[in-house]
Amino acid sequence: MAAPPRPAAVRRGSNLPRVGDYNRVVVLDAVRRHAEGLSRVELAALTGLSAQTVSNICRHLLEQGLVVEAGKQGGGPGKPRTILQLAPSGRYAVGVHLDPVVVTTVVLDLRGGVVARSDAPLVPGAPPAETLALMAAEVAATVEASGVPGDRLAGLGVAAPGPVDGAAGDVVGAPNLPGWARVPVRAALAEATGLPVLLDKDVVAAAVAEMWAGGAGPTGSFAFFYLGTGIGAGLVLRGEVLRGASGNAGEVGHLAADGEGPLCECGQRGCLGERNAPRSLVLQAQAAGLGPWPLDDELAVDRALGEVCRLADEGVPAAVAVVDAAAARVARAVSGVQNLLDLDLVVFGGPLWPRLERRFLEVVPTLVRAQEVAAPLHAVQIRGTRVGRDVAAVGAACLVLDDAFSPRSSVLLVSS
Repeated sequence: MAAPPRPAAVRRGSNLPRVGDYNRVVVLDAVRRHAEGLSRVELAALTGLSAQTVSNICRHLLEQGLVVEAGKQGGGPGKPRTILQLAPSGRYAVGVHLDPVVVTTVVLDLRGGVVARSDAPLVPGAPPAETLALMAAEVAATVEASGVPGDRLAGLGVAAPGPVDGAAGDVVGAPNLPGWARVPVRAALAEATGLPVLLDKDVVAAAVAEMWAGGAGPTGSFAFFYLGTGIGAGLVLRGEVLRGASGNAGEVGHLAADGEGPLCECGQRGCLGERNAPRSLVLQAQAAGLGPWPLDDELAVDRALGEVCRLADEGVPAAVAVVDAAAARVARAVSGVQNLLDLDLVVFGGPLWPRLERRFLEVVPTLVRAQEVAAPLHAVQIRGTRVGRDVAAVGAACLVLDDAFSPRSSVLLVSS
């Protein structure tokens, strides 16, 4: 007897309270995206909501301290309109970036402005429990230095190398963090700090930072190429981050770059992540006659790569050749992603970007634009992040703000 067919997935419905929640964040999001402020009439026109609904929502947002009245706007018939602006001090969020070399912590206001930050180097090979204790201590110290009242903190976001299990709040097995296999980051930090915690990949956090604080556009589509100990891409389509089935979209490190170099752990030769890893770039430079530099641990590798990039910026031919070859490999990956998704913006950032920026912006745009399929319809813009070196930490805090204050269709779904 044949098994009965599996029932098709049924779409979840909504109810009035959830529609109300959604409408509130729609209005708040519209105010956030217009720094100069909007009147209630303008908000009704932009959102499509009724004047009465907008008025009720604005009263609620004013009571919560999320928006403020910022003067009057006249010049037309009728009485002057009151302008509403986002209140930067309405809420704050804490962000932590766990990098294999350093932990960076920031406190952000509601507009995405950094009000406090700190760096703490990691002890090479430190066990996860020791690093988590350091992260919790940095959160406490940075919040204290910011002077932000505890009741104004919306939560703590953590950006970590992937893969991560966002639903469980675990770092699953980051290749550049030895010993980090199924580490319960969210649970440990929630207990230590008393804050609600969100965990996401560093490349996802960086993309969210570019949306919230970098001016990447409210409904735009772009790729954020994150250059750190590893390489990844945060993908944004029509204003929403693409996370994939398990929250680990954007792994570009195993794209076959050139078929050369050492064998990658995945079995391919010449993978982008392997060829462009900091240690690999330093070894390529030493093979070209530069250095030598000690490579005893990740901190030593980081210092050596800084020297390679400095020599490249100074025009030393061997260093230029190494960095430009790395840029060309990245350009191949960028071209593939850009053409696949028909993007008009590619952003670079991450801990290594300030060192690589000069040579990469000389090499990458020309190569990518030469391969752009939709070039007759639009030109792809390629630039560095506007958020700065702390983009992953800022993005971690933005995860909290985005989760709480950005409209998304999932808000409408009734939980089972």
